[in-house]
Amino acid sequence: MALMTGKTSAQRQGFELAMMSPALFLLALITLVPFFSIIWMSFNDVSLMGGLAFEFSGLDNWQRVFTDPDIRSSWLISLVYFLATVGLEMVIGTVMALLVYSLTRGSNIIISLLLIPMFIAPVIVGLLGRFMLDPSHGLYAWLLNESGLFDGNILGSVGSAMVAVILMDVWEWTPLVALIVLAGLASVPEDTLEAAEMDGAKYGQKLLYIILPSISNILLVALLIRAMDAIRFFAIIFITTNGGPADSTKIIPIRLYDIAFRFFDLGYAAAVGITMLVFSIMVATAFTKLLKRQETSS
Repeated sequence: MALMTGKTSAQRQGFELAMMSPALFLLALITLVPFFSIIWMSFNDVSLMGGLAFEFSGLDNWQRVFTDPDIRSSWLISLVYFLATVGLEMVIGTVMALLVYSLTRGSNIIISLLLIPMFIAPVIVGLLGRFMLDPSHGLYAWLLNESGLFDGNILGSVGSAMVAVILMDVWEWTPLVALIVLAGLASVPEDTLEAAEMDGAKYGQKLLYIILPSISNILLVALLIRAMDAIRFFAIIFITTNGGPADSTKIIPIRLYDIAFRFFDLGYAAAVGITMLVFSIMVATAFTKLLKRQETSS
């Protein structure tokens, strides 16, 4: 009987594998082939004149990646952008979730209103931001000028352009963090909070010692999701400043776009793209290990 059951199980697994093999083959074809093609391109000078042609160049492209001052500058700008956007989104999103969670009435309406920016395409957010910050007829530019806070071209000045694109990203994606954290707050044990209230604990004490530790894993998940998206961020900056002024907002995806589609240096662009992939994998691995460590300790 056991032999027949084992044979049936093996036959079922073989049948399932046979049924899945076409899809697995297609998935491998559309993922692995481009991936290895990009790796091969990074060791070649790629020419588009008269058709696609490869000329092996060894490690020249990789040497340029690690010695090009423009690439170093873009990585530094990307790091500033990454820390600012993700940090603000995590803090503001968590505060928003805590405020909505504390509401007794109208929470569903508030959540619906808060989630609106998240459903707007980043290109539209960029176009809207560029219109609102236009120095001639933009509402935000007029308000800043009338209040005396800023009287220049916001997207045309080195410091203010970076602040503007950071705030656009924060406006769009903070609701996502708030939604994730709000889902985690539903798992906070009510009896523990009630016991803490009976013991005279204040809200700050409950927040630090009960609420935040209970949702620490959820916060890490939200942080991972936003970190992965911030690394490859492109649309808003491309629409508003295109990396300017004076390359002050030229994060590494914008630099990669210029190398590939403005200068058509595809071999060098492949090497830069692989470095972005490696960095993304390193960040994801670090957060995953941190999440596993958090689960083990809890």
